[in-house]
Parts: sequence; structure tokens; C-alpha cells
Amino acid sequence: MQGEDPFDQGAGSILRQPKAVWATAGASVVAFMGIGLVDPILPSIAKGLEATPSQVSLLFTSYFLITAVAMLVTGFVSSRIGGRKTLLAGLALVVVFAALSGTSSSVGELVGFRAGWGLGNALFVSTALAVIVGAAAGGSSAAILLYESALGLGMACGPLVGALLGDASWRYPFFGTAALMAIGFICITAFLKEQPRPARKTSLLDPIKALGHGGLASVATSAFFYNYSFFTILAFTPFVLNMTPYKSGAVFFAWGLLLAVFSVLVAPRLQERFGSLKVLGASLVLLAADLLVLGYGNHTTAIVCTIVSGAFIGMNNTVYTELALGVSDAPRPVASAGYNFVRWFAAAAAPYLAPKIEEWSNIHIPFVVAAVTAVVGAVVVWIRRSALTHEAAELEPVHAAEDGVTVFAD
Repeated sequence: MQGEDPFDQGAGSILRQPKAVWATAGASVVAFMGIGLVDPILPSIAKGLEATPSQVSLLFTSYFLITAVAMLVTGFVSSRIGGRKTLLAGLALVVVFAALSGTSSSVGELVGFRAGWGLGNALFVSTALAVIVGAAAGGSSAAILLYESALGLGMACGPLVGALLGDASWRYPFFGTAALMAIGFICITAFLKEQPRPARKTSLLDPIKALGHGGLASVATSAFFYNYSFFTILAFTPFVLNMTPYKSGAVFFAWGLLLAVFSVLVAPRLQERFGSLKVLGASLVLLAADLLVLGYGNHTTAIVCTIVSGAFIGMNNTVYTELALGVSDAPRPVASAGYNFVRWFAAAAAPYLAPKIEEWSNIHIPFVVAAVTAVVGAVVVWIRRSALTHEAAELEPVHAAEDGVTVFAD
């Protein structure tokens, strides 16, 4: 991306893209909105369905558990039926299960429908970047920045949309997401042509085999511990803040804005100056410190620390993405799938374990545990730096794979 201005108004501008690219990017915004959509309404869901925080947190657990397993399947599917059909299949599943989520009469039903939603989101998100890059004008730089902008916008707007619709009823955000994804389905059907299929079909075991590379296994292990910290904030903090949907939505909207800015604008500049491993290690330690202050501070301090954590999460997401895609010699889609398979298990575990840990101890300890896991992630990077340094110390930001599956579905 160095030497290029993707916002230049020429032919390669991020703003001058085919309709197919805008349709896919727009659907990507909604897909990423789905991750944080339930944040502001978690207490409302718990009240409406007479469920405990640990039960409601299973909305994240089922979603990301299915997402993790689906990472072994998405490459297998897309390399056989093509990117367009994979996107449409994912969108169709999201539309169906998001709508069903809004009709739930028990927390068990809602958790089950969120699992189906997770499968659809995995199919869509894992394919969207490759499709955007393949259809974009002006090279990969503008396309990748457009995709990352969609990611950040979705993560920021999800809590805000959840709050606006959820203030009337916790069911409305689910129906709203289904409607928006249905529009995305129509747009992609109308504007996106089928993309070329890869020369080699991906097997179900390829991502597991890729983890045999020491560098990729190290990145995935570190990201596993980091994701536990990340999703403790995303899934457990709303119960700690205990605010109205509007106020909680505003907090997580500000959080999402910082995540987007630091992911797209700040992290690449810090990497260029200090190197990827130093930036990642420092950001993980700062996230751990932020978690401790969040856990032991007063209500105002908790709000501030929740918002600030978005900056560290944004930087971590970008650096982990680049390390996972560049550290091994495996094809990028395969390396990405293996990496995601490992790290999303922590995203599934944290929302369930954090409320349980509070029940077993007190409200502070879940944040202590999350701070420890962030530090463990940094320690893994430091111990395994020799396996990462050659490829990553002076890594030029690439943000994502031109030919593969994105490593975020965060």
C-alpha cells in the first residue's frame, strides 16, 4: 500500500469501484454489525427471556463455536461452488436465522438460532474479501482498504443499530438485520458475476495441516489467548455497565470507532516505524492494563476503559491478520482458515466463562483472568519471536490476502 493513495480520485480510487464491489462491501458492513448487534440488548434479552447473564452470553458462544468449526468448511465449499454462490448461501442462512432469532420464545431457541447465524456469517465473511479483491478496480490496495473500512464501520454501527432498534424491543434488531441482509442478497444477485475458482480445491484437512508450521501455530496460539480478552470485553462488559440500550450502544459505538481508526490508520504506521512484533506485544500489555483498571475502577472509569480498549483491539486485529497471512508458506486461504479455527474457540469460551467466573468469585476476577490471557498472548509472541521475526519484524502491511479468506470475522 506504500506509495499509493487509495483515496485518489483516479481509476484506482477506493471510491470508484464497480457495483459488485459496493454490493459486497455493503453486505460486509451488515455482516460485521451482527457481531456487536446484541451487545446493548443483552440485559434486555436476559430480562425478556428470564435468563441469567451466563445463559444469554451463550448467544456469543454458539455463534463463534460454529464459526470456528465452519472455518474448516468454507474453503472446501468456495473452492467447489465458487465465491458468488458461497456468498449467497451465507447470506441466505443469515437472513433465515436472524429472523428466527427474533421469534425466539426461550433463550435455548435463541442460542440455537444464533448458531445457524454463525454458520451463515462464516460462509459470507470468509469469502467476501476474496470476492472484493477479485472484482475491484485499481489493484488490491484500494479493495483491501475498502474491506477493512467495511469491517470497522460494521463493528462500530452494530451496537448503535442494536440500541436504536432494541430500545423498543430486543427482537427488532434481529428482524432489522434479516431485512438488511436480504437487501444485500438481492444486490449481490443482481450485480456480482461469478468469480474464477481456484486452480486447486481445498480439502477439509488442509487448514489443520497448515498449523504444523511453527510460526503459524504460534500466531494462532497467541491469538487464542488474545481473543479471550477481546470477547470478555465484548460479551461481559454490558452486564457490568448495566446501562440502557441507548447508553450502552453509544459506549460500544465509540469503542467501534476507535477499533476502526486504529486498525486501518494507526496500526500500519506504528508497524512501519517499530515492527509488527513490538507493536503487538506492547498493545497486548496495554490491553491487559486497561482490563485491570476496567475491572477495579468505578462506573465512569469502566466506561472510559471499555472505549479505550477499542484502540488496542484494533491494532491487535490488524497485526494478527498480517502475521497469520505472512508467516507460513501455506496458501493464504488455508493459513487463514487454520488460524481462525484455533482463535475462534476462545471467542466462544470467553462469553460463557466470564459470567461463570463472576458467579464463583466476584465481578473483578473475570477482568483479571482476561488481563492474564492478554499477557499470555504477549509472552507467546516474545518466546516464539525467532519463528516470527524473519517474516514479520519488518513486515510491510498487507492487511489481508488478495487470494484468500479473511482472518477476521471480528
